[in-house]
Amino acid sequence: MATAAPSIGTIGRGAGRKLPTLLLILTILSLLGVAIGLYMALGVSGRDLEQGDIQRIFHIHMTAFFGSFIAYGATTLGGILYLRTRQPRWDTLALAGVEVGLALSLINIATGSIWARPIWNTWWNWDPRLTSAAVMILTYAAYLMLRAGIDNVEQRRRFAAVYGMFAIATVVLTMIIPRIVPSSIHPVVIGPVFNGTEAFVQGDFELAATPGVGMTLAFHFLVWTLLLPITLLWHRIRLEDDAERVRALKAQALE
Repeated sequence: MATAAPSIGTIGRGAGRKLPTLLLILTILSLLGVAIGLYMALGVSGRDLEQGDIQRIFHIHMTAFFGSFIAYGATTLGGILYLRTRQPRWDTLALAGVEVGLALSLINIATGSIWARPIWNTWWNWDPRLTSAAVMILTYAAYLMLRAGIDNVEQRRRFAAVYGMFAIATVVLTMIIPRIVPSSIHPVVIGPVFNGTEAFVQGDFELAATPGVGMTLAFHFLVWTLLLPITLLWHRIRLEDDAERVRALKAQALE
């Protein structure tokens, strides 16, 4: 008696998979963290004396960028480990890092534009920091185009690994450019910045100047720079594993 072919919803180990307990906990904590962070940014952090309420968006704007740095760092790590071991799981990590990093980078760009409209009287200008951020996003978007344009699996993974290792340079450049380029008008929130002569001066954002800012910013760093990127990476890896099983089943059915 013939056995019925499995449907896509019941393929392999992906059938009805429950979230691992730790991932479920991380997901709940991420959702709660984003919600609590928004409340803190709007209700706990004080109103900036110079820029007003629009400065509250910097809690998300800045920490989303550092979250993308973590994700892109995972891409670099995945590429290095794939070239060393040739294990597909590291290529999956690299791919997940690019997609999560792009999502967080777009949040960074969008919130930055919202801030710029009342402060700079424009949604966008070609400041060195903004230009480097745009180049960074386009660089990682090209990573996805590279993968889509190579049919051979091993060749695709190898090329993507090398590309991802070098692409991290755009992230580092975006991070440091407002600190070393005197013509940049993008604010340096924390830490030293080159003043155009021979000295470094303190950034524009003093945590002690506005009540609640330091605590709110620290909480957003915990959520947007650590908790959220790790959770999204894990979800994306699971999704890619399921997609890989579907592709394997399709290949078997076509043989």
